[in-house]
Amino acid sequence: MTAQPVGEPVDATPAERPYRTPLTGRYVDVVPVDIDVHGDDLYQAATAPGADSIWTYLSIGPWPSRSSFQAWLAEYAQSKDPFPYTLVEKASGRALGMATYMRIEPAHRVIEVGSIWYSPALQRSRAATEAMYLMAKHAFEHLRYRRYEWKCNSLNEPSRRAALRLGFTYEGLFRQHMIARGRNRDTAWFSMLDLEWPARRAAFERWLAPENFDAEGRQRLPLRALRSVADA
Repeated sequence: MTAQPVGEPVDATPAERPYRTPLTGRYVDVVPVDIDVHGDDLYQAATAPGADSIWTYLSIGPWPSRSSFQAWLAEYAQSKDPFPYTLVEKASGRALGMATYMRIEPAHRVIEVGSIWYSPALQRSRAATEAMYLMAKHAFEHLRYRRYEWKCNSLNEPSRRAALRLGFTYEGLFRQHMIARGRNRDTAWFSMLDLEWPARRAAFERWLAPENFDAEGRQRLPLRALRSVADA
């Protein structure tokens, strides 16, 4: 009988589920949601001038009132999957956005990062990139996942660009994957694997280093360029 091809053996020990622990960075802290501590800041961030476009492709927000936001946040903060974090900028001490672990499958060691929203004040900042570094590092090195996923509406070009910049690999398009806000959603899938993480980590850390920025805070080398060197 001809032997059939099978996959390589892997450690089948389940990964850990996320737990309420802060992830501390140089520019941002990624911390479990505390409605009493973060509620006011997050509402201000969610309704800041220029924030309207944040919600176009997300399944959450916007909220018609402060009370509706607070009610949503109180329930969301208790969720185990999705498991939300608040992003607290070090320089200001303010909560300026959120990011979430979701679709958590410990048995297969697969986890997704999603429902990411940054206030205009956090967008395109070192803190925003560091938040994604901290969450990826925690997923791979502490929780022991082997696959880290990013999914977005295929029409969400900024999210697609962000995934590639951060080191995720585009895997394909799931056509008619969802009905979102009464409209068709084709979903773009991206992933990062544990075997890729050491090179991705090296690129992140070189990009985030203070010496990669000039006196005006402008990057000297982009993350993509540093990743190319790390992958070589």
